[in-house]
Amino acid sequence: MTGSRTNLAWDVLLDLSGPGPRHERLTRALRTVIREGTLGSGATLPPSRTLAADLGCSRWVITQAYEQLIAEGYLAARTGSSTVVRWSASGAEPAKPAVRKVSPPEIDLAPGLPDLRHFPRTRWAEAVREVLVNAPHGEFGYPVPGGHPRLRAVLADHLRRCRGAVVDDVRIASGVTDAFGRLCRALLAAGITRVAAEDPGWHTLRRVATRAGLDVVSVPVDEDGLRVEDIPPGVRAVLVTPAHQFPTGTVLSPARRAGLLAWAREADGLIIEDDYDAEFRYDRRPVGTVQGMDPARVALLGSVSKTLSPALGLGWYAVPPQWTDRVESSPTPPALDQLAFAAFLERGSYDRHLRAARRRYRARRDALVDALGPVRLSGVAAGLHLVLELPGGSAAAVVQRAAAKGLRVADLGDYRVAPGEPGLVLGYGNLADGSVGTAARLLREAIAHPS
Repeated sequence: MTGSRTNLAWDVLLDLSGPGPRHERLTRALRTVIREGTLGSGATLPPSRTLAADLGCSRWVITQAYEQLIAEGYLAARTGSSTVVRWSASGAEPAKPAVRKVSPPEIDLAPGLPDLRHFPRTRWAEAVREVLVNAPHGEFGYPVPGGHPRLRAVLADHLRRCRGAVVDDVRIASGVTDAFGRLCRALLAAGITRVAAEDPGWHTLRRVATRAGLDVVSVPVDEDGLRVEDIPPGVRAVLVTPAHQFPTGTVLSPARRAGLLAWAREADGLIIEDDYDAEFRYDRRPVGTVQGMDPARVALLGSVSKTLSPALGLGWYAVPPQWTDRVESSPTPPALDQLAFAAFLERGSYDRHLRAARRRYRARRDALVDALGPVRLSGVAAGLHLVLELPGGSAAAVVQRAAAKGLRVADLGDYRVAPGEPGLVLGYGNLADGSVGTAARLLREAIAHPS
């Protein structure tokens, strides 16, 4: 055999040229790739029958080469298993790098997740199956910029019907973070270099704005939401979570809503509304969007990360007409995933899932509040988390003591820019109902006992 052949089993190029019988040429080629490190210590070689078929030679050629390299110490044959590379540059098998195992907390009260145990697997699978069976062949091509028209239409109808939004054109993204990043880049291209953000607030979006080249200006939040009067002069964009502010849980008051819209008109500014936790309101129906009050001044962002699962990677944004052509419309999530969500919406499965989730989360919230006992809580009227105030205490110390007990909680201070009163952010979305009592007991112990 002359020339070089590509071994399909490894995708490794073996040079089988040179003098001598085939088994000697194969022995030299294998010895070379082992010594050069192309095949490192522990690499598994294919069975002799497979390699013989790949190289177009007899199985005897392979077994002779393997046996020679085993005798030389380059390979090792393991009974009942494959032949593996034994040799390394140090002359011995290197120790496998230690893998640092991080044990998950026994109970996780960190915010940010819905109830993953109740993901609607059956109904989602039905939607996926419908798409796979009925979608025309053309749907298996490249995704359409801006998102699939079917999903955009049905999602716009959902936002008008359930969120009070005024939308004609909804674009699809992989989530709120993705959509916000696109808007930040559009702002910078339009000459807007500063964006105001709530303090405390979701630090991930702050980092997105900074990476896009924007300066982030912090604006404090109080019991009525964003303090509009504290937006500095010259700022022309503001990021806000009016339905359920993260992490304080406040709802933007009607007066603040009016003030924010007045600011946008006077400053020729853009309000970026993150519709965070908007679907989960427990004392009354969910409040409508600010975008619905003035769609010419508000960009609306949303996703299924808190309603279904962040693993789906599906989100959306609706921007004022003057911003439509400025915001990137690609890339988009896979077309089949978009079509599955469209079918899920059209079947009414999404509405049914949200109704069931509201009942489940409300009952879980009530159980957690009762189990915590006489503590100071805020943000309990909506969403999937609440804030436990720690007047005079150290939140960081409580977080550490709770972690030692197998309980994960979040420090409110981790979401602040300016100093503030200590507190804990407790997410109950993905908390198992059977763990509510244990979680509350461990947290009370972590707060009450300094050691």
